[in-house]
Amino acid sequence: MLNKLNLQNILFLDIETVPEVELFADLSPEMQELYALKTQYQRKDEFTPEEFYHRAGIWAEFGKIICISVGYFVERKGESQLRITSFYGDNEFKLLQDFKNLLDTHFNHPNHLLCAHNGKEFDFPYIARRMIINRVDLPNKLNLFGKKPWEVPHLDTMDLWKFGDYKHYTSLKLLTTILGIPSPKQDIDGSEVANVYYQEKNLSRIVEYCERDTVAVAQLLLRFLNKPLVEDMDIIKI
Repeated sequence: MLNKLNLQNILFLDIETVPEVELFADLSPEMQELYALKTQYQRKDEFTPEEFYHRAGIWAEFGKIICISVGYFVERKGESQLRITSFYGDNEFKLLQDFKNLLDTHFNHPNHLLCAHNGKEFDFPYIARRMIINRVDLPNKLNLFGKKPWEVPHLDTMDLWKFGDYKHYTSLKLLTTILGIPSPKQDIDGSEVANVYYQEKNLSRIVEYCERDTVAVAQLLLRFLNKPLVEDMDIIKI
């Protein structure tokens, strides 16, 4: 089935998230209590909710999206190019609305697919949840209500690597390393994003990191298809 994919019908993506507010103390008393309950299983007795707050960005209820990077293939004069663009900023509503507009206008046909690494467990539901919280209408590609499993227009490179093994987790960094793909983790990793955002206030650094991950996801799918990797000269930022 993979060999029948048309790469130009796929939108590759990655998101970067941070806690919705910088400090645990910035949460309302009610949200502090709810965060404590939400994270109780992960924390056990090792950490207080405040000590565990640095991980708040992984939950859509307590985090926010600061960047969505996307990539798509186009053919130009017989050559394949990977075009990369990003939606980012402090205004989450705007970046979500801009991303929705992209899906609604350019990736709204039945044969269009979204592709991310661990997207089914993280990126896709996170975006959908934050859209609902921000009162952004769900685009069709993220509205899964009533859809059968084979009707869901999502590809997940981690899911593809599982080959049916539901307990198997493989990071993007590990997969790119063993498959000979340039590592996207050249500057920061996910655990550092909140600090770079709130302390360094260096959003452009986060956007570059997010875009490298998006390129890596596209390269992974090429490797799964046993196709040549896209060269740096053919990666175009727009």
